[in-house]
Amino acid sequence: MTVAWLGIGANLGDARQTLKDTVVCLAQQHTITVLAKSSLYRTAPIDAGGDDYFNCVVKLDTRLSVRDLLGLCHRIEHHFGRERPFRNAPRTLDIDILMYGEAIIDEPDLIVPHPRMTGRAFVLAPLAEIDPELAIPGHGVVSTFLPAVAEQRIEKMKPLCQCLAEPETGKPAGVAAESPDSAASPDNTPRSSGTCR
Repeated sequence: MTVAWLGIGANLGDARQTLKDTVVCLAQQHTITVLAKSSLYRTAPIDAGGDDYFNCVVKLDTRLSVRDLLGLCHRIEHHFGRERPFRNAPRTLDIDILMYGEAIIDEPDLIVPHPRMTGRAFVLAPLAEIDPELAIPGHGVVSTFLPAVAEQRIEKMKPLCQCLAEPETGKPAGVAAESPDSAASPDNTPRSSGTCR
């Protein structure tokens, strides 16, 4: 098993929901265990036009090779309607392999750690939320790169509104009730009625 980190982003369609569904999709794979996921972040496009992006980072344990993981990421992107009309085009879903264990890979179609991750607030902030002392192989600790991206616009999104529990729920007054959107499975990944293939 290898610990890998994925960066997930989208700025077309219902981007927030797509990110949540993507985490569910990953968790449904028998070769993957989702260990942690960051909050959602809203960020300005970098070197691109279009609407703001929603981004998050997922930490997972996987039996997949890095090539098989890349193939899975591409299939999930396709499942959610990803198209590549031109470089940095707006997208329904983008999944990047940020890190794969301690591997350092430099091949024409795959560079790990991701070559631009140390200069992107939308990657560094979610990573730091999960593990600020995380070491990027060949680069350094995540938190040390944050000051250099401080000018990049990024907003941590608040969870969807959770109303106070009604008396008939059986929960004490003042305890927030889980909304259907926020319900989690035993491994802390969101539930979904959909299935990812």
